[in-house]
Amino acid sequence: QVQLVESGGGLVQAGGSLRLSCAASGSIFSINPMGWYRQAPGKQRELVAAVTSGGSTQYTNSVKGRFTISRDNAKNTVYLQMNSLKPEDTAVYYCYAHLNGPTFGDYWGQGTQVTVSS
Repeated sequence: QVQLVESGGGLVQAGGSLRLSCAASGSIFSINPMGWYRQAPGKQRELVAAVTSGGSTQYTNSVKGRFTISRDNAKNTVYLQMNSLKPEDTAVYYCYAHLNGPTFGDYWGQGTQVTVSS
């Protein structure tokens, strides 16, 4: 059994910052990659950022220069530092992890709400 537990969402004014965390627990051999998706009302879920076990990162264009993804492999935890937040960043943010080994597959967190007021 594998679980992803997220924390750090909330309400912030435009221009503010939030930091999301996601910790994976359970039967884990390796995770590659880990990342964050988001889904705004009436829109499809989109990839925000992802990071490999080696530290390579990927960002959607709209967050480049504002968001930073990082991970602690020893703790099976991924972080998303979000700066200069905009109202259009408002969404439910989901942690994602692709596991290798005996529990091979894609796993998702329960989602955390991020609301940016103008």
